[in-house]
This record gives sequence, structure tokens and C-alpha cells, in this order.
Amino acid sequence: MDGFLPSFVRLFVTQPPHLARLRTLLLCLYALPCIAGPAHPDPGRMRALEQAIASDELKQIRSVLLQVDGQVVYEGYFNGADAQTLHDVRSASKSVTALLVGAAIGDGRLPGVRAKVYDYFPAFVAHHDVDPRLRGTTVEDLLAMSTLWECDDENPFSAGHEERMYVGERWLDFALALPVKGFAPWMARPEDSPHGRAFAYCTANSFVLGAVLERATGQPLADYAAHALERPLGITHSQWNRSPEGIGMGGGGTRYRSRDLARLGQLVLDGGRWQGRQLVPRDYVAAMLSPQATAGDGSDYGYQWWGLKLTVGGQPQTVWAMSGNGGNYVFLLPQQRAVAVVTSQAYNRSIAHPQSRRILTEFLLPALR
Repeated sequence: MDGFLPSFVRLFVTQPPHLARLRTLLLCLYALPCIAGPAHPDPGRMRALEQAIASDELKQIRSVLLQVDGQVVYEGYFNGADAQTLHDVRSASKSVTALLVGAAIGDGRLPGVRAKVYDYFPAFVAHHDVDPRLRGTTVEDLLAMSTLWECDDENPFSAGHEERMYVGERWLDFALALPVKGFAPWMARPEDSPHGRAFAYCTANSFVLGAVLERATGQPLADYAAHALERPLGITHSQWNRSPEGIGMGGGGTRYRSRDLARLGQLVLDGGRWQGRQLVPRDYVAAMLSPQATAGDGSDYGYQWWGLKLTVGGQPQTVWAMSGNGGNYVFLLPQQRAVAVVTSQAYNRSIAHPQSRRILTEFLLPALR
């Protein structure tokens, strides 16, 4: 083995015992490159990605960021964006709202996911005849997109479709007054559905979560986000929307810089812990990234995080992610100890989600092998 060591190290290996401490130090220093920091992605793959974006093969991509072991190893900005751009990540905001629910449980503002939603709105209950089945709606029902409200953003005929909410001035009353969902013979009832929950994607659920957080914390949603997550993570710039009546919009439209999205992803990848501080309870994060319902496309759905069913290297794999209209994603890659961010403005286009997922599976993951 000595033949593989530099001559200055071999010198101390053969010296008397009183030099043992220095010998050990030198051997450790020589070994350091073997345990160096995060691997850098294959430059050829990253050039191919950049060419695909430049040629408009991948359309309206604004940023791609790859972080390994908490360090950025690739960062690219396109189509007029830069490192300071606040990206409208649309419904990926829902995943941040879910983190805020966990933070509020951790600091005692919320008693848990079994908390009853209507209990936070006594004035509404006092003036409306709420169906007893709806009075039992829990925070967890909202998180898992499995309330009994007749609300489905994928069904344009649904009473609770988000576009109907947006045109009114009282979004909270709109949501709390939704009728009970009916189950036609061809529809799976909760007891016949995976995980005992009938999934329906409903932005009103996430909006009401934001309203619950405001009532529970006594703070505007943006202020609580800054207190519980953003400032501890070092996020200094963000933008939250509000409804016409002034309630924070927990269901979409929040804007973050790409590096800050990666910080949010890293927080989750590390079980809710950041620089020695537990910002979100570990058990809550585990539940958030566990299947609570099954979406119509077969994806798992946790607490407003998606368990996407992707093909990686020819093999099926579940990748947990924040996901928003336009192809906006924060992907968690625990096997690679990595977080990947893709922001895009391909809003309402059928290409949006497939091309952002392709960036992950055909460029970023192969670049880390």
C-alpha cells in the first residue's frame, strides 16, 4: 500500500512513534479528496439540456437548478429570467401551505390534522345551515384533497371549480357553502377508494387551509410564512396573493426565486430540519410524503405533495414533488441526496408537465450517474 502514497507521506510512515500524531494528520489530509463534496453533473448532459431549451424543443422554460447535499451544482436561467426572478409557481404553492400547516402543528398553533375546519369559522356556522357531514371536515381532509364538498377543478361543471370561486368577492363563503358531493353509480365512494379517500383536486381546499392558518396563528398567511419558514430558511423575497376579502391565497400564485424553491425542497428532504432547527415536525413530513389518496392519473397524493409515477432508467419510480400549472416543479431525489427545480411559463399548455418531467428523467438524473 505504501507504494501508492506520496513520498512525503511515506517519510512519516517510517518515522519514530513520537511523530505518530503528525503522521495521522497527513494521512487524513491525503484522504480528504476521496470524501469530497457533492458530485457534479455530467457537462455533456447539461449542454444537451441547454441546447434543447435554446432550440425551443423545450418551450418556455425559465430556470433549471440542481442541488446535491445542499449545494447548487447546476443553475441555468432562460427566456429572460435570472437568479433574482420571482417565479409564479401556481399550484406548487399548495405544497408550501402544507408545510405551514405542519409548522403550525409543531409550534402549537394547530392541535393536529384532525382539527375540525368549521370550528375556525363560527360566524359562518352561526348564519348557515351546515350539513352535519360537512361539519366533520378535518384539516387532513383538505390536505389530502378528499373533502365531501362538491368541488373538482378537473370538472368544468363542478360547483366548486376554482374559476367560479375567483369571480366572486367572498371566496371563503363560497368554499364553506359548497354542497355535499354526490357519488354517481360509476364513481368510487370513499370506502371503495384507495386509502379510504375519494380524491378530487380542489383549489378551494387549499384556500380554506390558508384561512384556517390565519385564524389559528392570528397572522396574515404571508406573515406566518415569513416567520415559520422563509426567514429561518434565509428566504428574503417572496410574493403571496390575497383573495378579494383579504385572506392569504394558500392555493396558488406564490412567487419564489429558484434557489429559494430549492431551500424549501431541501427542508423536506431533510425531514423538516434546517441547520439544526426542526421547523416542521419530522412525523408530519413523513405523513406529508406518504400516500393519503390516489389521483385520477394514478399518482399518489400526500398532504398537497404529489407522488409522481415516473420511469427513470427504464424502471418505474415514485418521485415526490411540488407541482404547479405551467410545468413548475420541485423534485425530491433522496437516493441522489438531491433537489431539482424546474420553473416554466407554459401555463395551460398540454406540453407543460411532460416536458418538465422529461428534464428530470432524461437530463438531470442521468447527469448524476
